[in-house]
Amino acid sequence: MRARKGQSLVEYILLVTAVIVVVVLFTTGKGTGSFQSSLNSVFNQTTQGMLNAATYLQENAANGM
Repeated sequence: MRARKGQSLVEYILLVTAVIVVVVLFTTGKGTGSFQSSLNSVFNQTTQGMLNAATYLQENAANGM
């Protein structure tokens, strides 16, 4: 059973490494404008959502809610 645990860990590390390599290649490579544009859009929307939530919480805290 122990060998299987080690194998699963290695598979997980390889998968994570592969995903990181693909993301780095797509975000820094040439001709990937649409991918980079989509990624920036997702980051911007996520950031804006967090700012909206923080503002909402801050306003409610100030109003005693």
